[in-house]
Amino acid sequence: MEVQAEHSNPRLFRVLSVTLHAVGAVHFWYGCYYDWFHVIVPPQVLPIFSAYGYKLKFLTYWDAILQAVYFSVCVVNDVAGSYDKVTKERTKLCKVKEFMMAAFAFPLAMFVGVTFWGLMAVDRELVLPRVLDAYFPSWLNHVMHTNIIVFQLLEMATSSRKYPKRKYGLSALFLFQATYLSWMHVVYYKSGLWVYPIFNVLNIPQRMLFFVGSFATGYVFYYIGEKLNRLLWGESRIHRSEFAPQFESRRMRLL
Repeated sequence: MEVQAEHSNPRLFRVLSVTLHAVGAVHFWYGCYYDWFHVIVPPQVLPIFSAYGYKLKFLTYWDAILQAVYFSVCVVNDVAGSYDKVTKERTKLCKVKEFMMAAFAFPLAMFVGVTFWGLMAVDRELVLPRVLDAYFPSWLNHVMHTNIIVFQLLEMATSSRKYPKRKYGLSALFLFQATYLSWMHVVYYKSGLWVYPIFNVLNIPQRMLFFVGSFATGYVFYYIGEKLNRLLWGESRIHRSEFAPQFESRRMRLL
């Protein structure tokens, strides 16, 4: 099931992709800015917000920064071009962008969004207590937990990419997950507080199972992204240079 519309109207998809990147960069950078400077929760309301690490202790904020950086890289790549005009190969920046999407931006956006709303459906006090409604606006909640999914799905649907070898993509994702898990325990060691309330109701075995399940869920979303990219764009389109149509048309004229 390839994206047939892209074949018939590549310029439209190009405009959609470039627009998505620009809007995404502004959208997530503004969300990060507003959360950092304007969402101030008094320690007497929830102590964790003034504990060691400030906003950087939350995976949600890590992911929001990641999305902002990713879409910013996309904007630069849109301006510079994805292919070298001499070698006709993908540029290093394009390869970095594609690796970021595959290993980090897509699976982490899916994980953060799905996990957050899943826990909200079970008991919102486990992730976003009602007492925070007075400080954390609804629109920002959707920027951080809903729009990350929306923008990544739109990104997947409007442009193709070449996924890295799984051993590299999954290793990078594992390193990111392990880094955050270690950081979360540093925060607990420094402040005596868990970043997310759900860990207050889990014993050690349950907590370990939660961590293992979280890592596994991230890998599942990696595979989903890889399969979805292949399903939408097909193997031939993923590996095709943007110069290929020019060369094909020239050959046709010569014939």
